Amino acid sequence: MRRTPTAAIAAGTLIAGYAVAAGSGSRPLGGAVLAAGGVYCIRIWHRRHGAPTAAALAGVGLSAFALSHVLAHAIGAWPSVLLVAALTATVVWMRSDAPSGLGAEARAEIS
Repeated sequence: MRRTPTAAIAAGTLIAGYAVAAGSGSRPLGGAVLAAGGVYCIRIWHRRHGAPTAAALAGVGLSAFALSHVLAHAIGAWPSVLLVAALTATVVWMRSDAPSGLGAEARAEIS
């Protein structure tokens, strides 16, 4: 059975949420996209790894969202969103999506 690629979904959700907000002019609509993708990922992480990992990865996503707002003042909105999406994808891949052998080795180096 194939695993859902949550790294791509988490990063894509950040990008899509901003695109919807910017394109529609509705921040709440962009937030709804962000929330829907976040809840979807959290459910998968909880089922896959349990509540502590799901909470930690949700925190990564929320932190990325906040960081994108801070960085946008320095580098622009789109570059900021793309940067935090890439960082989010990297962390999520290492903590949730990586094959067990590769992910375990990488996790050991980080811890």
